[in-house]
Order: sequence, then structure tokens, then C-alpha cells
Amino acid sequence: MQRRELIKASFATAALSVSSGVFSKATRAADATTPKFKLGYAPHPGMFKVSAGADVLDQIRFAADQGFTAFEYNGLPAETPETQEKIGKLLDELKMQMGVFVAYGSFDRPTFARPSDDTTEEILKAMNDAVTVAKRVNAKWCTVVPGSVDQQHSEGEWNRYGGPRLAQGYQTANVIDMLRRCTEILEPHDLVMVLEPLNWYANHGGTFLQRSDQAYAICRAVNSPSCKILFDIYHQQITEGNLIPNIDACWSEIAYFQSGDNPGRKEPYTGEINYREVFKHIHQKGFEGVIGMEHGNSERGEEGEQKVIDAYRKADNF
Repeated sequence: MQRRELIKASFATAALSVSSGVFSKATRAADATTPKFKLGYAPHPGMFKVSAGADVLDQIRFAADQGFTAFEYNGLPAETPETQEKIGKLLDELKMQMGVFVAYGSFDRPTFARPSDDTTEEILKAMNDAVTVAKRVNAKWCTVVPGSVDQQHSEGEWNRYGGPRLAQGYQTANVIDMLRRCTEILEPHDLVMVLEPLNWYANHGGTFLQRSDQAYAICRAVNSPSCKILFDIYHQQITEGNLIPNIDACWSEIAYFQSGDNPGRKEPYTGEINYREVFKHIHQKGFEGVIGMEHGNSERGEEGEQKVIDAYRKADNF
């Protein structure tokens, strides 16, 4: 009889929560005893919007209830300062890490490889803006995509940037010089730009930064705590594979990871990557940062969102 009354009381409490809107649609969230993940996997806005509702703050609460300890938001700079501050405050209350936001991303212009006065001003302004945004949300990292390669479309053709295609070595030197100028802005605020190598084969043909060894060499040359690597496992599986040895080889310059299976760029166990072993290796090396879940959901609706959660529970089971 006591047990029956306890169950009735539990249902009454849940009903009150729903009617008062305290948890919005996130009342489906896991029990408070849901264990935290071993690694700092970070969902992003929209990943759990069916289960949690459209409000990004409710989505963060839902993620915390599922055991996630970080949240990533590429488009954060487009939010109002008031919303940014609310996100930062909520993450602090939930003891969650803020993942990356995109501070600067150019995919089809050689803004770093062949800079002009205008693009240099654009880049440096973006770095100053990133510092402001980072302070509102207590962010440690921001993503920088350092433009495209300087391309020449036919023999002897002068490109639209005022000259023939630069040799690769000169392009690399220009990228390093521009990144050093960025670190002068970021270092005093302990903000780290993480450089993301992107694959040319499925998503981002022509970007300057493609490989992990290339990113490693550039970060070593810049030689700043504010210039490190974002190792996106999805992109590097496509570009070079050999994931664990490559992670080991550039470990000293990696500050951040992102995940996504291949092919398809969806949650783990929808493709070819053995995510449990990759995550286990990262964990054993003592990584305490964030792994951004920069991928889509393989299925729609609440069932698809639960599938994402279950995939990370499986991958985190080591």
C-alpha cells in the first residue's frame, strides 16, 4: 500500500512539473541519477529540439539531464548579447563547458593565404568580436577556418586578387603571419582559436587547411597557446584515415575534437568509424576538453534524438 501511494505521489509531482512548464518538453529528460558521460560530448542547437522544444536554453537543460557536460554553438555570435549572457549563466549553473563557436570561417576566398587590406581588417575585427562573445559565455575556444587556397583557374591567368597564384610556401607563410596577428588579440584573454582541417572530397573543396600534419606544422610555427588544432574526426577520416596514430602524432597541438560518422556525417555507429575505440584512446590520454557533436541525426523525431543519445552511451562504454 505504501508503494502504491508513493507511485501516485510521483505521478502527481510529474504532472505538476508539466502543467507549470518548468521543464517544457524536456520532461521526457532522463532521471536526475543519469550518469555523466566520461568525455565532454557537446550537442548543438537543434539536435534535441523535438524532445526539448525550440528554446536553446531548454535544449541545454535537456542535454544536461541526459548526462552531457558540454554544449557547442557554431552560430553563437549571431545571437543577441542578452541571449549569449543567458546561455553563459545557464551553462555555469549546470556546470557544463561551453564548446566552440565560429569566430571566423572563410571557405572560398584566400583571406589568409593571400591577404588584402580589406580581408585583414575583416579577420582582425572578427577576432576582437570573438573576445567579446567569449566573455559572455565563458568560452575557452573558438573556431577559425583560414580561408581557401589561392587558386589559378587556367595557365597564365591572373586571379581576382590582383596577381598570379602564389606558390604553396608563400601561401603558408602568409597564413602563419596572419594567425600570429590573431593571437596577439586572443592571448591576453586566454581565448584559443582552434584551426579546423576540412576534407576536400565530400564537403569543402579548396579550403587551405586539409590535413592534421599541416595543421600541426602551422600551429608549431605560430607558437602560441592561442593557436591550436580542432581535430574533426569525421573530416580526418575522409582526408587521411589512420585516426589514432594521427591523433597521437599531433596530440600536443590538439585542443578540441569534433565527431561525426562517415559516410553520412551522422551520429556514431551509422558509418565506418570505431568510435568506442577512438573515444577510449582519447580518454586514456587524459583529455578533459570538449568533443563537439558536429553532425546531423540519422532519424527524425524523438526516436531519432534518443538514437543519438544511445549512440554516445554505446561509444562512451569503455
